Amino acid sequence: MRVVLLATIVLLSSAAAITAAEERAGQVAAKVEVISTSKAPKAVGPYSQATRAAGFIFCAGQGAFDPVTGQLVGGGIKEQTRQVLRNLQSVLEAGGSGLDRVVKVTVFLSDWKYFGEMNEAYAEFFGTDHPPARSTVQGDRWPEGHLVAMEAIALAK
Repeated sequence: MRVVLLATIVLLSSAAAITAAEERAGQVAAKVEVISTSKAPKAVGPYSQATRAAGFIFCAGQGAFDPVTGQLVGGGIKEQTRQVLRNLQSVLEAGGSGLDRVVKVTVFLSDWKYFGEMNEAYAEFFGTDHPPARSTVQGDRWPEGHLVAMEAIALAK
């Protein structure tokens, strides 16, 4: 009898915990906010420049497009890296955050030979004392002329 009663209490407690977690998940899902700005390139598909949820801002990948002209910036990997980070900065600021609140960046390089120069330009924005976590991957499928793109996750303010 004691075992059955204990098992019933455990099951009821688990069900209550699951229901509470489902309610929290529903509340979080209901609070996803789309972030957009004209100060960064517009989304070119069915996605947002960024979303805010659960205290974070999730930025979609940004390329090195000038948001005014819509053209890819010239000047090589360093200038493209700077433009990508300016675009991310604009999106984050539109969401009330900034590069100083970034916790994770994913960098997409067209070729590993650009890694060192990308790092130099990247450090201009994040420094070297407390930079965010970062992953860097290399890929082959790029629109012509693109050398770098990045996505970021930041703390919302």
